[in-house]
Amino acid sequence: MTKPSQAVSAILDAISSARIALNKNEPGSRESLIDHSRALIATLEIPSEFIQRTFWAEPAQSAIIRLAVDVKLFQHLQEAANASLSLSSLSQKTGVDATLLSSLARHLVAMKLITFDNGAFHATKMSNDLAADNFQHGICYCYDVVRPSVNAFPAFLKRIKYKSPSTDGTDVPFHDGHKTQLPFFEWLVATPPHLHQFDSFMSAYRAGKPNWYDFYPVSERIIEGFDSSTSDVLLVDVGGGRGHDAASFAAQYTSHPGKIVMQDREPVIASLLAQGSSQCFQAEVHNFFTPQPIKGARVYYLHSILHDWGDADSVKILESLVPALKKGYSRVLLNEIVVNEEEPTLAATSMDLMMLAHFGVRERTEAELGSLLTKAKLRLVKAFSFPGVAESLIEAELA
Repeated sequence: MTKPSQAVSAILDAISSARIALNKNEPGSRESLIDHSRALIATLEIPSEFIQRTFWAEPAQSAIIRLAVDVKLFQHLQEAANASLSLSSLSQKTGVDATLLSSLARHLVAMKLITFDNGAFHATKMSNDLAADNFQHGICYCYDVVRPSVNAFPAFLKRIKYKSPSTDGTDVPFHDGHKTQLPFFEWLVATPPHLHQFDSFMSAYRAGKPNWYDFYPVSERIIEGFDSSTSDVLLVDVGGGRGHDAASFAAQYTSHPGKIVMQDREPVIASLLAQGSSQCFQAEVHNFFTPQPIKGARVYYLHSILHDWGDADSVKILESLVPALKKGYSRVLLNEIVVNEEEPTLAATSMDLMMLAHFGVRERTEAELGSLLTKAKLRLVKAFSFPGVAESLIEAELA
């Protein structure tokens, strides 16, 4: 067994290497530095410190941050900028009793979220970033919606005798946590403003991360070889929601050949058209459980579609594409979190548990995705990934 001092030395060496990589702006270096820092804490902490951090400090921080949204704590600190705010000034602006506020804010200082110097509180880059509307909504969504679902895990799994939940989403931790029988998205709609908060947060979820086309050779594997006599469609974004991916791709490849088509359910498309859809792609109503109407397109792109569904439904979604594909030409691109069994990332395992809590489904390994493709008479050609990015790009074609 490695001695603790040896383990710490090895981690410190890794941190030093990651720091050098970060200074060189190497991809994944920031994430690597964070991961090594977590490893250092895990190696140095004793059990009582671990419990205190995990069950006292971090839950308390979450609760205070949720309260901070209601009293605009981060916004007030942001507006003060370099001037900072004394306890009495911050109390007056937030409406929180000064004695109470001193305990709440002091914990945020201890957690490195804000700072205290010369008798006043100061914002940090993180607290300023969290003041943005989309992250304020994300805080509310995560605390009010996600947290009760996750808290329900122990009692729920005990109730179902530690078996995997049903993948149809009818009996999952979410239902116990929120004491409802409604499916997750129906509940979001029925309990405003949760749906708005969810949509707002998800719009920023991948902000700052590379897109799939940043690490997938688009020119080589999509644009080159495009044959307009087969189809005038270059890319079909299947289940593309509000078209963020389609618009982003079109903006990146302004001189792309062919059309870009974004498909989703009728209410989504109707809402998009009512607001004036982008001219860079064509919006079309389509249910991805039904046969794909666009035949012979160069690419059929599915972003985080399969992770919402169990294996049987995922195979049906893939099978609905098969008759539309031209052998040796059409590609299916799955933009999905791919779980690495040997070195799972926090981003992957966290999302895995979110999907389990709310839908009874889970993120998959490359082998599991390959198995789904095989059942749908497709074959996995290659998996593309990028350092520090949770999602990979799986390329498939007709078997």
